[in-house]
Amino acid sequence: MSAIAVLGNLTSDVVAGATPKPGGAVFYSARALARIGADAHVAVSCARDDWAILAPHVETFPLPVTWYESPTTTSYSFHYEGDRRIMRQDAVGEPWNEKRALEAVGDAGLVHVGALVRTDFPVETLAALARDGRRLLVDAQGLVRRADLGPLRTDGDVGDSLRHVSILKLNDEEAETLVGSAKPEALQALGVPEVILTLGSKGSCVITPGSIVDVPAREVEGPVDPTGAGDTFSAGYLTARAAGLEPAPAAERATVTVAAFLSGD
Repeated sequence: MSAIAVLGNLTSDVVAGATPKPGGAVFYSARALARIGADAHVAVSCARDDWAILAPHVETFPLPVTWYESPTTTSYSFHYEGDRRIMRQDAVGEPWNEKRALEAVGDAGLVHVGALVRTDFPVETLAALARDGRRLLVDAQGLVRRADLGPLRTDGDVGDSLRHVSILKLNDEEAETLVGSAKPEALQALGVPEVILTLGSKGSCVITPGSIVDVPAREVEGPVDPTGAGDTFSAGYLTARAAGLEPAPAAERATVTVAAFLSGD
């Protein structure tokens, strides 16, 4: 089928009262994988009525896309107070059960689990996906975010989820929520085989059981919209790992990918 699978709930995002637009980890990862030309397929979930609106955006990507119906579509609304983005969680999609997830993943060996909140992929589903040697990349946002409606809320109560994660990507805020510190040594103690700490314009840090490697960011000139940059990094990283690169060089390749997207190249 393909080397990489991306699974997740699509979102309907409303920014400052504008027309809803598609979003979510699965959308931005698929966009990046398509542009890279990766050997990948995509599985998305949302409500039927919203799929009619969101499908034209997703199906423009030259990747195989499978849609699964959900009673609800994950939705967020955003507004800005100065430079600060205020985010509300207005609806949460249906959790992915083991049967659906395994059907969607096919024979892919690398899986981007595009969780938005911790209920999207319960621990039983993560365990099923991790069987048979599959390696799961999970963004910590999908572990620390609670499914409560209203202002976005997070906590570090992730249970046994990390046991099934091969690659954990997180930013400094998520690291603080998860382990109380963004220090690489604290994240190394999680025992996840590969941890990628992204630090925006400061680059990233690749943390494995035996090493901690800083990866500098690439300079991007002019104003940029960082929406989806983290998922673009994940897509670039998985593509590089699928090509046989080790974690640090894969992060360097992903950094180049993100810079190209932010620059519009």
